[in-house]
Amino acid sequence: MLHFIQRFSQASSKVLKCAFTVRLGACRRTDTLALKTCLQQNLSPLCPRPWCFPSFPVCMSKAQCYHTSLCTLKKKQKQEVLPARPPVTITYLPESPRPALYITLAGLIPFIAPPLIMVMTKSYIPVLAFAQMAYGASFLSFLGGVRWGFALTEGSPAKPDYLNLANSIVPIVFSWFAFLISEGLSEAIITVIIGLGIALHVEVFILPHYPNWFKALRIIVTLVAFFSFVITLILQDIYPEKGPKRPGQVE
Repeated sequence: MLHFIQRFSQASSKVLKCAFTVRLGACRRTDTLALKTCLQQNLSPLCPRPWCFPSFPVCMSKAQCYHTSLCTLKKKQKQEVLPARPPVTITYLPESPRPALYITLAGLIPFIAPPLIMVMTKSYIPVLAFAQMAYGASFLSFLGGVRWGFALTEGSPAKPDYLNLANSIVPIVFSWFAFLISEGLSEAIITVIIGLGIALHVEVFILPHYPNWFKALRIIVTLVAFFSFVITLILQDIYPEKGPKRPGQVE
């Protein structure tokens, strides 16, 4: 009888232990599922990687699509906010008034003709080089007068202050100095080139009051004059000298 009671108590303790283990395992499973569900609800929008929770692909794909659409929306907003780049000044050349365009193109002939004639005759002609230099110096004086007149016009965006009026004198000074050292033709031509470059820089970048089409014309004229002068200086070292150095001089 005593042996039977002991075996019954051992069996009942095992049953209780198994029941407690099963109940504890169920509780752990319930807690694990609850923890996963909680993590799914709280962390799924924050985690962009779908392999963090492989058992919930639908929820993670939704979170990833939401993240991508937000980035795309931000990119579209940035593209709409960025201002359009202003066109290059030389693109305004077709907008020039026809008289100004045709007269300017005709005014390029004294720059182009001297080196062209030298190339055709295969000789360096100092009188033509002097005429080209004199025309460039006169053109510098003309640019100074244009700035002065533009500043004095009523309603002009360029006011008649020291900055505008003083800058209109700079090309005239270079023109005067080029004539002063005209005995050395190469030095005089280089002086005119420097004056044209400074005048272009001041008028286009420092004092941007001129119309865009006029700036385009100024760029074209300066480039043509620069290359024509450079060609003349190169031809001086290539071809033999022919003719007088100045108009009226005897060879």
